[in-house]
Amino acid sequence: MTDKPHFREHRKRLRKRFMDAGADALADYELLELALFLAIPRRDVKPIAKRLIDTFGSFSEALSAEPTRLLEVEGIGKEAAVALKTIQASAQRLTRGPVGDRATIGSWDTLIDYCRTAMAFETTEQFRVLYLDRKNGLIADEVLGRGTVDHTPVYAREVVKRALEVAASAVILVHNHPSGDPTPSRADVEVTRQVSEAADKLGIAVHDHVIVAKRGHVSLRERGLL
Repeated sequence: MTDKPHFREHRKRLRKRFMDAGADALADYELLELALFLAIPRRDVKPIAKRLIDTFGSFSEALSAEPTRLLEVEGIGKEAAVALKTIQASAQRLTRGPVGDRATIGSWDTLIDYCRTAMAFETTEQFRVLYLDRKNGLIADEVLGRGTVDHTPVYAREVVKRALEVAASAVILVHNHPSGDPTPSRADVEVTRQVSEAADKLGIAVHDHVIVAKRGHVSLRERGLL
């Protein structure tokens, strides 16, 4: 089966608008269409793109969805799922660049962009730790725990033990709230206190604990909670 002429013309128009005006000129579903063009060359993908938005809520949430959930959407096969997850992985690799191995964490905005891309749209909690040297160069970025939709078990001794193993002078704690609300919970404040106290005894600084979510981010240091 081949595309009907209007499908081909629609693709040409959408590609031209993207090239001429950039991504900001396109709606979320239109960006998804462009991605699906690569995996589904002979079908009208607009309805599929709109179903993705209806199912997951936004472009970012569609890309962040688990492959099994993507495959549940009518019209999404394995090739389309791979295409979407490849775009997500590419975005994560791109934002990691400025905070890559031994790169100095000098820009708060860059750090937040990276953390949000990596974690904000996950459906379960992740707790990651950025281990830094004396010049705030990134030694390691590791997910230390994965949990449920609202809880990740994290132990201060594990954070500090790993910091000693990689000879880190400081750490930044980061985790996500799948609920979409980045407001710190009592448990978030408590684990921050525990890690900070354990790290301080060994001369390791806790620069911050950042919570990222779909609706923004919160720094516990800025809130006076660290």
